Amino acid sequence: MIRVLLVDDQPLIRSGFRALLDIEDDIEVVAEAADGSQGLELARLHLPDIVLIDVQMPVLDGIEATRRIAADPALAGVHVVVLTNYGLDEYVFNALRAGAAGFLVKDIQPEDFLHSVRVAARGDALLAPSITRRLIDRFVSRPLNAGTGTGLERLTNREREAVVLVAQGLSNDEIAEHMVISPLTAKTHVNRAMTKLHARDRAQLVVLAYESGLMASRDR
Repeated sequence: MIRVLLVDDQPLIRSGFRALLDIEDDIEVVAEAADGSQGLELARLHLPDIVLIDVQMPVLDGIEATRRIAADPALAGVHVVVLTNYGLDEYVFNALRAGAAGFLVKDIQPEDFLHSVRVAARGDALLAPSITRRLIDRFVSRPLNAGTGTGLERLTNREREAVVLVAQGLSNDEIAEHMVISPLTAKTHVNRAMTKLHARDRAQLVVLAYESGLMASRDR
C-alpha cells in the first residue's frame, strides 16, 4: 500500500487529487494539509511514502517544507513530489535542490498522475530526459569543474557512467541495456553512486550531475 500525504492550500485541488487516489486499491491518502508547516508535522506523524506538495503556500512554502523533510533522518523513507501550475520554473529547480524526488504539473492527465505516484513510491525520479535538458540549459549555466569538490572523484568509471545515464532520464532497465549488464548490477551502480555522493535519491543524482559539470562535459 502506497501511503500519500497531500499538501496544498487549495481545498479543491486537494479534493481532486484525493478523489483520484482513493479509488486505487494500492494507494491510501493518510492525511491532508493546507500549508507547509502543517504538512511537515503530518509527515512526521504519519511517515507517508509520498508527500505531494504545492510550491507556493502560506506559513511555510513547499520548498522549505521539502528541505526540512529531506534533512530529517526520521523521514528518510519519505519521497517528496512537488506540484506546480507552471511547469519547469526556478521554484521547481530549487525544490529539487532541496531534496524533492521530482515534480508534477497540476494539469497532468489522471492516468499519468497515478503512474507518477507509483514511480515515485518505488524511488525513481520523476524527471524525463527533456526536463533534465532544460535544467542544465536554464539553471546550471555556470557549473563547477567536473569532479572538483563534488565527490565524483570517488566514483568508479562504471558508477560515473551510471550517473550520466540517470541524469539522461534512463530507468535501471534502460541503464542495464545501455551498459550491457543486468538490471540488478545497474541498480547496484546507481545505489553505490548515491551513497558516495550522499544523494537522497535519483533526482539528487540528476542535480549533482549537472551542477558538478559532469553533464556539461559530456555535451561538449
